[in-house]
Amino acid sequence: MERPDSLSSSDEEDDHHTLIEQNDRKLPNSTRSTFHIGDDDVDRRNNEFRSRIRPRFSSFNSLNKRYVFAIFLPLVIVVLYFSVDVRNLFSTSSGIRFDSFSDRLRESELRALYLLRKQQLGLFTLWNQTFHDSSPISSNSSSSSNNSTIETQQNLLLQDLKFSVLRQISLNKEIQQVLLSPHRSGNTSSTGLESDSDDPNLGGFGINRCGKVDQKFSQRKTIEWKPNSNKFLFAICLSGQMSNHLICLEKHMFFAALLNRVLVIPSSKVDYQYNRVLDIEHINKCLGRKAVITFEEFAETKKNHIHINRFICYFSLPQPCYVDDEHMKKLKGLGITMGKVESAWVEDVKKPSKRTVQDFQSKFSSNDDVIAIGDVFFADVEKEWVLQPGGPLAHKCNALIEPSRLIMLTAQRFIQTFLGRNFVALHFRRHGFLKFCNAKQPSCFFPIPQAADCITRVVERASAPVIYLSTDAAESETGLLQSLVMLNGKTVPLVKRPSRNSAEKWDALLYRHGLEGDSQVEAMLDKTICAMSSVFIGAPGSTFTEDILRLRKDWGSASSCDEYLCQGEEPNFIADNE
Repeated sequence: MERPDSLSSSDEEDDHHTLIEQNDRKLPNSTRSTFHIGDDDVDRRNNEFRSRIRPRFSSFNSLNKRYVFAIFLPLVIVVLYFSVDVRNLFSTSSGIRFDSFSDRLRESELRALYLLRKQQLGLFTLWNQTFHDSSPISSNSSSSSNNSTIETQQNLLLQDLKFSVLRQISLNKEIQQVLLSPHRSGNTSSTGLESDSDDPNLGGFGINRCGKVDQKFSQRKTIEWKPNSNKFLFAICLSGQMSNHLICLEKHMFFAALLNRVLVIPSSKVDYQYNRVLDIEHINKCLGRKAVITFEEFAETKKNHIHINRFICYFSLPQPCYVDDEHMKKLKGLGITMGKVESAWVEDVKKPSKRTVQDFQSKFSSNDDVIAIGDVFFADVEKEWVLQPGGPLAHKCNALIEPSRLIMLTAQRFIQTFLGRNFVALHFRRHGFLKFCNAKQPSCFFPIPQAADCITRVVERASAPVIYLSTDAAESETGLLQSLVMLNGKTVPLVKRPSRNSAEKWDALLYRHGLEGDSQVEAMLDKTICAMSSVFIGAPGSTFTEDILRLRKDWGSASSCDEYLCQGEEPNFIADNE
């Protein structure tokens, strides 16, 4: 334990006093010189000197040791500073800081080089696309509609160019930020390197690369359908599957309006069960009058004495009215009688002639109560008028022929469950399509790897995270397609409708109404989901795709990025014909 300062001071004084007393002995006598001073004088002077020095010396030795340490510490530091390499002394701690900065700098430089490479590839792609002639999806149209198609194509290319340039500007900004990141310490804004005052506002340009197409509904050319309640047009549709029949039915509605007749929907005994996929009353509500009736309503009106007064064929080749003997037998099996079948003109389904409204009315106008004109799927009467968004008839709805309310709600629930707002829909027709496409010039059947590249490009343009897949392809094909559709190193999921699972409730409405498992209901559900997508990729030559496009136009959901699969390309490999 440290002693008190007073005790320490007293002890030191005693020690110093003893030491001085020992040195205070008298020296032996020596021979005197001329300058000899007497011993008494010397002793007296020595005593005076001692008396002056002793208090100061005692005071100095009584200082606290802590003050001594404080006085000598700066001297020690100065000595160490000049005798030791301070840089090496603190090399460990400073090295961590310097190495950390170097690592950040190196990382940012590598990241910037990667982004510059990405920007170079983007600019190179933009350069190539400038000379690439691609056009938005469109149905076959006459020369008078080519101007509209060209205008749409030019607008699409301009939007792509703007979007690509803005993306490169944004990428350049990202590169700047990456290079600046290691140097951010404290207030760096004074350097002006991070100022955004000269940067363009990328969100202010209103660029939507896959925006909705303006269908210009206000410019539609339409006619009023005001049928005579006593006059009927008996609809007959035979060619192809349900999609063909719906297109045929839409044309029958147009012809019924031109002839001022009520349209009779075919019986499910000779055609599809339309009331499972369509709301017939929806059509009448949109028109504001009773213009369409079911076969059962028609039979009740005629008290089951159904007679077709005139069977005027629109097509005469390859057989009259494009109705075979088997279908004639089914019609007669319903108790329908009919007069002699006659042809209005010479018309071949393989080479249909372009007809006007006046041409049609002059041949098919009649005072007979019930007439039939056969299958009209291939009829070409005022095609531009018929194919315009919303159709040729005046009505207050988006579309006259559209899925039933139950199917619409089920599609919405599926999208909410599996897809979300932004998704690409793909109609990937494969079954029986190889022979069909290879008979066309050019072929429309693409190898899976080539198709995957085309799909990926559309997905990138649409910035969509998922693809809805409507297909008849085998699992071997869809599995390979899934493995190849990748964007930025990540697989883009291909989603198909799963088998029924009681734990999932998105399809509960169909189940409760006994519509589950119906192939036509499922096909219409697929169409509806595709029609609600952000962007649609269709199968060229497929009426299933064409009916989806019709719905997208009518609903206003058509996108500027819609296209046929690998549009503008040819298959990179085509098999020989048989």
